[in-house]
Amino acid sequence: MTIENIDKRYVLNTYARNYVNFVSGTNATLTDDKKNNYIDFTSGIGVVSVGHGNKRVADAICNQVQNITHMSNLFAIEPQSLLAEKIAKLSGYDVACFFGNSGAEANEGAIKIARKYGETKFNNKKFKIITLENSFHGRTITTIKATGQKEMHKDDFAPYPDGFSFEEKINNIYNSIDDETVAVMIELVQGEGGVQPFCKSEVQKLATFLKENEILLIVDEVQTGGYRTGEFLASNTYEITPDIITMAKGVGGGVPIGIVMTTHKDILVPGDHGSTFGGNFLSTRASLEVCNILEEIKNNGSLDKTISYFEEKLEVFYSSNKNLFTSLVGLGLMKGLRVKDADTLSSIMTNAFDEGVLVLKAGKNTLRFLPPLTITNHEIDEGFKRLENAVKSI
Repeated sequence: MTIENIDKRYVLNTYARNYVNFVSGTNATLTDDKKNNYIDFTSGIGVVSVGHGNKRVADAICNQVQNITHMSNLFAIEPQSLLAEKIAKLSGYDVACFFGNSGAEANEGAIKIARKYGETKFNNKKFKIITLENSFHGRTITTIKATGQKEMHKDDFAPYPDGFSFEEKINNIYNSIDDETVAVMIELVQGEGGVQPFCKSEVQKLATFLKENEILLIVDEVQTGGYRTGEFLASNTYEITPDIITMAKGVGGGVPIGIVMTTHKDILVPGDHGSTFGGNFLSTRASLEVCNILEEIKNNGSLDKTISYFEEKLEVFYSSNKNLFTSLVGLGLMKGLRVKDADTLSSIMTNAFDEGVLVLKAGKNTLRFLPPLTITNHEIDEGFKRLENAVKSI
């Protein structure tokens, strides 16, 4: 049987798959079982931040697996402690971390922290959380409800937890706050919602207002965290200090990890939250090496040069195809091109794959780029060369 036949027979049908069989990868270049190569402008939806087949990460994983892969969180886990220290220092905030296995788990942890804050810090119970339209916060029952997309709130999975609402714009949030509002949860650059950065001054104004009114600001950095936008956190770029930040994806470099960090370091006590696999030896050792690599390429200037070069080539591609695209959006190596209509976007993605370059869709009409942060100039050049070929016939 082929991989496609096996997959269709034994794996639940939850993804609209392309049945290419990738067998190896080097940085931003993938190879399939037919020896075709592809330039990866997706990094597994922002996950493989230091590239495919990274030797330093592979060595860190191999060395760890040969000793201890997993132990219960009832014992101290050295790489977990070191990773928490590293993340706190890279963030520049006075925070403590909890480790899970995914972005959705990190956001669940953030919601629990906010709910306990609302229960213990006020005379009246506060539990409501406001999010934004077109946001995406996960696929658990709770994080689906926190996601500001009505089409995701399917009756198939109802009823959903109470206490969540979403607004179209940041400036609409103020009028939605009531005596039971405990937190506002936002992405600074909406990923699934269309690679949409928010206005810095509006975010700063909101952060100040919430702080003055003892309402928590939760920033979902599952996609933006780990230097994706140029700084360790998009929160650093926006010059705000959130109460809670969530991370996942790129800080694991391909190994599942989720992180919730908070300035409210004493809000949870033993028994309030936990995870069997979260923060184990394997995931935190891998993430620690990923963070070391990312810190190095930021400090030596190569990350900033890569961002500039990618932006330059993307601008050229956009300018030469304005019959297809209406605008260029995003920050750092989290970029998008607004496409004139959904059918054109579908054609671009199909043709791009046929030409050997992987790209993503975001929202209804955005071509999304999330390349590895270690992508080379040669890989960037080759990727855009293939993209140009992909759009010639459209």
